[in-house]
Amino acid sequence: MKDKITEFINGVTKEMKKVTWPTKDELRDSTTVVLVSSLVIATFIFVVDSLLTQIMKLLLGS
Repeated sequence: MKDKITEFINGVTKEMKKVTWPTKDELRDSTTVVLVSSLVIATFIFVVDSLLTQIMKLLLGS
């Protein structure tokens, strides 16, 4: 059991050395893309939801 744990930890350490971490600029740019995309999608959903709500109110006469 101890050998398997040691082998696992050594494997994880070896794989972590292969990881390429993003630079601060890449991380900032990626974060900006995610935030802007999220805002655009949220705005689109809000507009569509508002329009559909108004259409349903007109159709149901409420």
